[in-house]
Amino acid sequence: MSSSSSDDDDRIPFSRRPEWSDVRPVPQDDGPHPIVPIAYRDDFRETMDYFRAVYIADERSRRALDLTTEAIGMNPGNYTVWHFRRLVLEALNVDLHEERDFINQIAIRNSKNYQIWHHRRWVAENLGPEAADKELEFTKSILALDAKNYHAWSHRQWILLSLGGWEKELDYCCKLLEDDIFNNSAWNQRYFVITKSPVLGGLQAMRDSEVSYTVEAILANPQNESPWRYLRGLYKGDTDLLVSDNQVSDVCLKVLKTNLNYTFALSLLLDLLSYGFQPSDELKTVIEALRKTEPDSSDANLATTICSLLETVDPMRSNYWAWRKNNLPFQVC
Repeated sequence: MSSSSSDDDDRIPFSRRPEWSDVRPVPQDDGPHPIVPIAYRDDFRETMDYFRAVYIADERSRRALDLTTEAIGMNPGNYTVWHFRRLVLEALNVDLHEERDFINQIAIRNSKNYQIWHHRRWVAENLGPEAADKELEFTKSILALDAKNYHAWSHRQWILLSLGGWEKELDYCCKLLEDDIFNNSAWNQRYFVITKSPVLGGLQAMRDSEVSYTVEAILANPQNESPWRYLRGLYKGDTDLLVSDNQVSDVCLKVLKTNLNYTFALSLLLDLLSYGFQPSDELKTVIEALRKTEPDSSDANLATTICSLLETVDPMRSNYWAWRKNNLPFQVC
């Protein structure tokens, strides 16, 4: 027999518990003729009937807290139960370290349940900065199971901004990217860290080292879109620097010379040209060589040639590249 079946068999109905003998349960009111009545399990129906009675009476007691525990175990997505639980926790001045242990047990099985993460944030906020390390470790455990769990990432960023813990965050991002360089969530977190962390000095202070890191990642996997977008982000708000930094055009050239996986290199180069970039003779020669390999790319100038190449090598967005070609600024045509 499974443990869940054993728990069901061992459960004592509220109607047979002496400590609940004074409470009159409040049934759910679906109206006289419900169109599609829900077939609730008997234990769930009874639990919610007693919860409604306690909620209406605004009873903030230990038994009310225990009742919310049972109700959450049956349906961890019930907003009203979580909300009332917070009211009871406040009234009883319960040790929130114990409450965090309770959430751990629930969250590990329901890691994409918004109500649980909202409740966890409330607990962490009330515990204060001392909770930061535990919360960061918990999100690590969730992300180890699901590296793209939005709730975990959102909670982690809130903890860093509100409670601290920045010191090891960049190292954590490095570790995630060592494990999976295609992890776009880790790239996003890395950008969050270098732009928001009070211990790193900001984007300007980090730009040179981050550009070097990103260029290395691009050259290792030119087909990985994440570092290309990350590279653009490192120059956010400063297109003049994006154009003038030789590291950017150089990485485009190196990828184009491989004649493999150069879609993102062409896309970035097209933007550079739109911003006023003056290509080198070597870059022009490489583009011309690529043009000859693509039968549909017969345009005479660099920007339109790049658009035509992109129409061929990126067929999913061929209409977009055709539109770009027809709307190029005059100076780059």
